[in-house]
Amino acid sequence: MIEVENLTIRFGAGKKPVVSNFNLAIEPGMAFGLVGESGCGKSTVLRAISGLNPNYEGQIKLDGKILDHRRERSFFRQVQMVFQDPYGSLHPRKTIRSQLKEPLRNQGISAKSTSLDDALQAVGLDPVLSYRFPHQLSGGQRQRVAIARALVLNPAILLLDEPTSALDVSVQAEILNLLQDLRTERGLTYLLVSHDLAVVSHMCSRIAIMEAGEVVEETDIENLRKGTITHPYSQRLLGASRRYGKSA
Repeated sequence: MIEVENLTIRFGAGKKPVVSNFNLAIEPGMAFGLVGESGCGKSTVLRAISGLNPNYEGQIKLDGKILDHRRERSFFRQVQMVFQDPYGSLHPRKTIRSQLKEPLRNQGISAKSTSLDDALQAVGLDPVLSYRFPHQLSGGQRQRVAIARALVLNPAILLLDEPTSALDVSVQAEILNLLQDLRTERGLTYLLVSHDLAVVSHMCSRIAIMEAGEVVEETDIENLRKGTITHPYSQRLLGASRRYGKSA
């Protein structure tokens, strides 16, 4: 469904790459995790795939078709992104209903009230909340709105950039379980970026581990749970995660 070949990204001509020779292949319906410490290039990869950063070398394919660096409008009917901070990704002076309409307007689709209500109900929200502003909702509700906005076009792929890291711990599991249910119900393909191994082990069947802009290891989630990973950085990351879990 998604193929990335030799992706290299620099922030300025002649600069050292922040992502180097990155390769990835995700099958339809798979939840794939991209893991690593902050600053390793995870979100940079996601922004290139989403079309937010067109300045890259290499190829990105969607369902076997090479994508132009400047995405066509039809691309966004198939691929949507959910950002880390649900307050920052929603316009503070527009109602929820207005923001749900925006993707539809961008695609020239009539924004029917029923489709907006359905999108909110799909993420467990009462449609009456659509007349409120983001600051009138809790953090978990705002992230549910962000997910509803991504779903309103019925995409095949969701790019998830740390979708729970800005939320209270008590709310994180609710959002992860919601995303799991939506993927099962709709046959969605996920690419999830996270620094939290517990999150990816809950959500994903396969992961790639990044260090300093490069993938150092790709493995399935069972190997991660068993600890049978081979790269020294992967082992350090897993060890740190386990120590943090015990101290918490």
